[in-house]
Amino acid sequence: MRDRHDRISERFGLLKRFSVSALLAVLLPVMVGLTGLSATASAAYHKGFGSDLWVKSSMGPIKNRVFRAADGSTNRVVIALDGLRATTDISGWEHETEIAGALTRAGFNVVMPVGGHSSFYADWQAPSAGKFYKWESYLTGALRGALGGQGFKTSRMAVIGLSMGGGAAVNLARWHPDMFSFASSMSGYLNTTAPGVSLGIGAAMRDEGGFDVNAMWGPPGSPAWYRNDPTVQAGALSQIGTRLWISAGTGIPGVPDFAGFDQLVNLPAAVALEALAQIQTRAFQVAYTLAGGHNAVFSYPAIGTHRWNYWQDQVFQMIPDMRAHTG
Repeated sequence: MRDRHDRISERFGLLKRFSVSALLAVLLPVMVGLTGLSATASAAYHKGFGSDLWVKSSMGPIKNRVFRAADGSTNRVVIALDGLRATTDISGWEHETEIAGALTRAGFNVVMPVGGHSSFYADWQAPSAGKFYKWESYLTGALRGALGGQGFKTSRMAVIGLSMGGGAAVNLARWHPDMFSFASSMSGYLNTTAPGVSLGIGAAMRDEGGFDVNAMWGPPGSPAWYRNDPTVQAGALSQIGTRLWISAGTGIPGVPDFAGFDQLVNLPAAVALEALAQIQTRAFQVAYTLAGGHNAVFSYPAIGTHRWNYWQDQVFQMIPDMRAHTG
C-alpha cells in the first residue's frame, strides 16, 4: 500500500500540471518593466528613527536599518525582506510603509537588510553581473552574529517578506528553524518549479540588474531549485511546525490603486502580478494542507493588488499572531 507521502505527491503532481502558473512566463517579462514585482505607495521616510548597522560579509559590508522596540526589550526581533527592486539606500519597507513604527510600538525590534536586488535572498552558485550573492548565509550567519553582539535575542525570531522576499522568508524558516519561529510571505511566488515560472523569474532578473537566473540555483530543474521552492518543501515545513502567515490578494483594485497617475499606469501589472501570486500561494496551501500542516494563517483579502499599501495592512494584522509566536 502506498504511504501517505506518495498519495500527497501524486495529488500535488496533478495540481502542478493543472496549474496556470505557466502564464507567468508570458506575462512577467512585460509587466516587470512597470513594477519589478513591487509597486509603490506613499508613506513617510523614518529619517532619524532607525539606525544603521553595517555588517561585514563575503559580499562586502552590508547596511541594515535597525528600529529598536519602544519598550526597550531585545527579546523580539523581526527581519523584513524587500522586493525585487531593492535599493541601496534604505529598504522598500522604510521607503513605502509605516510598519517600523507599528512593530516597535508592539515590542518588536525591526531589522531591514538593505540591497540584494534580484537576489531572492539566496546563496547563489555562481557570480553574475558583478555580484556573487550569499544572502542566506549572511542572514543566518554574519547578521545573526552581529545582532547577538548588539544584545538581541537571535532565536525564535520572525522573518517577513513581500514578493521576492516572501518566498525567501518561507525558505529561511524551512532551513533554519533554530532561528525563526514565525515566517510570513505576502504576495510571494511560492511554487518556483511550476511550469514556466523559471522563465518569468529569469526575465525579471535580466530586467533588474542584467542577472543570469542560472547563476542563482543552476539551470531550472537543478536540485537547488527544489530546495528553494516552498511548495516542494511544504511537507517539511508542516513537520517543523514554524508558525506561518501567508497572504495574497485577488488582484481586484481598491482605493490605493486609484490614488494617482503612477498607480493608474501600473494598475494592469499590479493586478496581474497579484493574481499570479495568489495562484502560487494557493498551490502552497494545498501542498501544506495535504502534508498535514496546521500551523498557518492563510489570508486572501477580497481586495488587493501588488502594492505596498496591502502589504502594510497585512503586517498590521499579523502583529498579535507574531507576538504570540516569537520571543
